Amino acid sequence: MAKTKSIYVCQNCGADSPKWIGKCPSCGEWNSYVEEIVSKASTGKISLAASERTKQKPIRISEIETEEESRFDTGSQELNRVLGGGMVEGSLVLIGGEPGIGKSTLALQVALHIQSRKTLYVSGEESSKQIKLRAERLSFNNPNCYILSETSLEQIFTHIQNVQPDLVVIDSIQTISTESIESSPGSVSQVRECASALLKFCKTSATPVILIGHINKEGSIAGPKVLEHIVDTVLQFEGDQHYIYRILRSIKNRFGSTSELGIFEMQQSGLREVSNPSELLLSQNHEGLSGVAIASAIEGVRPFLIEAQALVSSAAYGTPQRSSTGFDLRRLNMLLAVLEKRAGFKLAQKDVFLNIAGGIKVNDPAIDLAIISAILSSNVDVAIERQICMAGEVGLSGEIRPVNRVEQRILEAEKLGFRKIIVPQANLRSFGNRKLNIEILPVRKVEEAFRKLFNP
Repeated sequence: MAKTKSIYVCQNCGADSPKWIGKCPSCGEWNSYVEEIVSKASTGKISLAASERTKQKPIRISEIETEEESRFDTGSQELNRVLGGGMVEGSLVLIGGEPGIGKSTLALQVALHIQSRKTLYVSGEESSKQIKLRAERLSFNNPNCYILSETSLEQIFTHIQNVQPDLVVIDSIQTISTESIESSPGSVSQVRECASALLKFCKTSATPVILIGHINKEGSIAGPKVLEHIVDTVLQFEGDQHYIYRILRSIKNRFGSTSELGIFEMQQSGLREVSNPSELLLSQNHEGLSGVAIASAIEGVRPFLIEAQALVSSAAYGTPQRSSTGFDLRRLNMLLAVLEKRAGFKLAQKDVFLNIAGGIKVNDPAIDLAIISAILSSNVDVAIERQICMAGEVGLSGEIRPVNRVEQRILEAEKLGFRKIIVPQANLRSFGNRKLNIEILPVRKVEEAFRKLFNP
């Protein structure tokens, strides 16, 4: 007979303990241990003959035959780009993001877009009628798309065997449970076992599966880290619910690059792909307004131009405020210190507010030059010329450091009709003598950049 016992498992990292612990010794999380009932089956010896049958012999790497992964179109060019060219047969894809960000909408659009393949959308959170209403709002109708509201993993596999789909969507993995484990859905053991069973199904049947995962308060995917190790691809859906733009990033991808990203626009009729984000992220009505600078940024391998807005005013209280939206606040403080020390501008008694237009977060250090230019423009109340953009990293000594992929940045600015671009002097060494319709202004220090901007 199987013996039943109770253990306590950390819901953050998956560590277990025979008794309850207030603070997890593995990850340091407080009050994360939850009691789970596990069944310990009697262990039997594995026969030698069985182990020999499953044993594989090591072969030389030169003797291994390789072939390109078989992919199919998901119906979304942005999602295809992030996945590395399309959905790979037999791959397990995990999509994580905040509640209401659009994970279910994206997965349902994929299931409805693929007309030539049979898809099965399994939801443990919504009824079939709710999914039908959402599909009508998306204005898609796919006769090969099947909807199932089920939370039992065994029943899901039964329906998969009957339907024989070419793509399975699980919404979400935290709501699915298996009868082999006596714990509540969403626990560490349930998430781990269900994901392992789905991975085995993917590899044996060559059927791709899309999992939707919740995230915790820290912003990482809920459940143990082993969930991200099980799947082939981890996609993070980011964005602010108060803005319409959504960014799909690849955190892990066994079949492609992790430097790609896709940009979507949330509308009433669903997610619309943004093929040229630069035109949407740039406002056309900042002519003559101070505190606005255009930066040529790169997210992943994709160049786009973005608008940095700054507002500098006298501090109404004793301590000046420093506020940043879409940009690292600590890096903003560092750039303000560079302006004080190296450029001689007194901003210690000024409130500085910074905003990256469009509600997206940018981590590219090449927008440093645009940040300090927008701050200085607002401080002296002098507008920057509309047809000029810039790209450059600012060092602590006030120098403009070189940036990567400068040619892509220049070509993107030229395509959008900009007449001038400020780039670091060191980047001209690797840039060829190509004839462009944009004037390149090389600079070495922030003082040179300010002279080109405000004293043309």
